[in-house]
Amino acid sequence: MITGNAMVLLVTDCNPQSALFMDYIRQQLECQVASASPDEDYTPGQAERTIVLLDTDHVDEGTMQRWDADASQDASAELAAINISDEEEAASLLVSTHLQGVFYRQDSLSLISKGIAKLLEGDMWMSRPLMTRLLDFYRRQQLNAYRPVCGLTQREVEIIGLLGTGASNTEIADQLFVSEHTVKSHLYNIFRKIKVHNRIQAMNWARQNLAMPVSRTPRIARRAQMS
Repeated sequence: MITGNAMVLLVTDCNPQSALFMDYIRQQLECQVASASPDEDYTPGQAERTIVLLDTDHVDEGTMQRWDADASQDASAELAAINISDEEEAASLLVSTHLQGVFYRQDSLSLISKGIAKLLEGDMWMSRPLMTRLLDFYRRQQLNAYRPVCGLTQREVEIIGLLGTGASNTEIADQLFVSEHTVKSHLYNIFRKIKVHNRIQAMNWARQNLAMPVSRTPRIARRAQMS
């Protein structure tokens, strides 16, 4: 049982299976459980702690990054993903989002319930091998801060860094005191230099290659849970 005002928000398509899952979590943890469509926007609630649980069977990577950016504005919210196929997919998602919990397709309901309880208590939930990969990634990210960045100018580095945090063109323009047209021109040159074709690829590139400030720093120090 979870004490206090806690909420689990399942982001998925509504169907009988998701309804049964929500009932199970509600009974096991005795906390609030609600659902939202992937197309909806995240709206902070009144809960002291909220776990936003993204169903990867119904939420694509672009939508996941949108939910990640929105939830990052709420200090009481943490992001987790369910129905992940394997560790490779999990590692890829950890690069592009601020996941605190990872649940695989083969995980039992009891294990998922245990993991959500740990997330509500403020811990992370992922396997030790996955945590090791995450630590290695952030070490490489720090090392890359001291290397030349594909011939990008200082202004281009600033723009791709802001893009990596999920900022829109308008937000980037406002922060750098330039026009949105100027931002678009810089992004065109950046995409060509780093050899990407869209914003999602550029965001992932930035998060892998720039030691940039992000909206929420992963709590690496917290212990990893074995799943």
